[in-house]
Amino acid sequence: MVLQTTAVNFALLSEMEQVAIISAFGQTLNSLSFPIQILIRSKRLDITSYLKVLDMAISIQPNPLLSKLMDQYRMFVQSLIKQNEVLDKHFFIVIPLSGLELGIFRKSNDIIKKAKTLLGPKQEQISRQLSRVGLKTTQLSTKALIELFYDIYNPRGETIEVPAEIRKQTPLAAPITTVTQPKETIVPPPTPVAPTPVQPIQTSPSRNHPFIVEELVDTI
Repeated sequence: MVLQTTAVNFALLSEMEQVAIISAFGQTLNSLSFPIQILIRSKRLDITSYLKVLDMAISIQPNPLLSKLMDQYRMFVQSLIKQNEVLDKHFFIVIPLSGLELGIFRKSNDIIKKAKTLLGPKQEQISRQLSRVGLKTTQLSTKALIELFYDIYNPRGETIEVPAEIRKQTPLAAPITTVTQPKETIVPPPTPVAPTPVQPIQTSPSRNHPFIVEELVDTI
């Protein structure tokens, strides 16, 4: 049986609270008459989706002052993940069951039923003892166990889902308006016209011109 537990931020507690938690956890371990396994899984958290959540929240924030503060917080988170890795931790307690507890002579049909009967009291004892420390336990179902083992052997980055409330409040993107630029009208250059030869103007010499000497014709 696998139990998933919550966590306690030990560093934020006072000195007296830390001593009380250490004492209660020590009493929990001393009260066990059966072995347990404590598993802590650390996974690198993909914070990209969380930054998208902040972008959506900033876009729908009507107050400019709050929008500015949220933008500063987003810049702080972005600079933080560049310097440090953000890890997501999960805590599990595994309650094993040996074959000797099931008995030597057993039928395959009764194994699961008998195992549940033996593991039930152990699970109740651990949950009751951990509640004194401030931890809550949840028993993993068959589907949750399959997903856990699949994730262990096929590691992938953990992402943060965008809340449905923010997705609904996010304004729709404005339709893209395509502006068609008017086409330039290309005027073809004029066809060159061959120049018309200019005929010289023939003028008859004037008789009264002072520089014209009229030839006298002989008359008979």
